[in-house]
Amino acid sequence: QVQLVESGGGLVQAGGSLRLSCAPSGRTFSTYTMGWFRQAPGKEREFVAAISWDGGTTVYADSVKDRFTISRGDARNTVYLQMNSLKPEDMAVYYCAAKSVLSSALDTTRSTYAYWGQGTQVTVSA
Repeated sequence: QVQLVESGGGLVQAGGSLRLSCAPSGRTFSTYTMGWFRQAPGKEREFVAAISWDGGTTVYADSVKDRFTISRGDARNTVYLQMNSLKPEDMAVYYCAAKSVLSSALDTTRSTYAYWGQGTQVTVSA
């Protein structure tokens, strides 16, 4: 069974930092475009960041630009989301997702992602 497993969520004060990780099991995603989405209570799941299979292209939602950084591990199979200067509005469940390299990282449409993790909770206290 193909899975994406997120970790690194938790409780942090506003202004603090967290680093989320996403590791696959069941297959390798080193040649896939990877992304992070988030969903706050009562809201739609929204795009946060994405990275191309080779790490050469990254794209961010305006709300997290200059605060969050997406990256891939050395084997390109693990994806990270470094979150700095966290705000209460960043509080949500964060999901890792993967899609075929044939779909550009620049296409942030949720439906283009075929594989999803179970999510990790990020709580930011004011």
